Amino acid sequence: MGKLSSAAGPLVHDALRRDLAEARDGRQVRAQAGHQPAGSGHLPAGRQSTVAAGRSTAASRHASARRQVTSAKQPAPARSAQPRALNLDRLIHERLRLGIVSALAVNECLSFTDLKRLLDTTDGNLSVHARKLEEAEYIACDKSFDGRVPRTEYRLTAAGRRALEKYLVHMEALIRAVRE
Repeated sequence: MGKLSSAAGPLVHDALRRDLAEARDGRQVRAQAGHQPAGSGHLPAGRQSTVAAGRSTAASRHASARRQVTSAKQPAPARSAQPRALNLDRLIHERLRLGIVSALAVNECLSFTDLKRLLDTTDGNLSVHARKLEEAEYIACDKSFDGRVPRTEYRLTAAGRRALEKYLVHMEALIRAVRE
């Protein structure tokens, strides 16, 4: 595939650092406010919401006061307490689609059977994910017949190669930001 271009290098790196900091701030704010993920308490997940919904007004006021005291101790983050999603290409980020695009990046073209065997997946799973990549014009599909046997071959398009390079630059910047 060659050397990746780093045209977006510093900007992507700064954006990732900001996204990671906001995600950490959001987790800290939720933890300080006493929020727990569903299923983390001693009651089954369905029962927790029932108990919380039936909480007395005194208990609700107490929980509200505790959140206010906690938030008074710690300054609120400059932005929303909700963590923002990183701007990854969700189309490529999915495991099987990343496998398809990566395999096609190092091979000029691969048949449906080759991809299925390489990625150890089912016909249906591969065809659905390949179709999504086709619709995005990241890969091209050529169907033909070898005698009476249908043959489907896939190749990576220029847009798909650019999308993969951008994704890899983004992931490398994310790794550098986490390690710093």
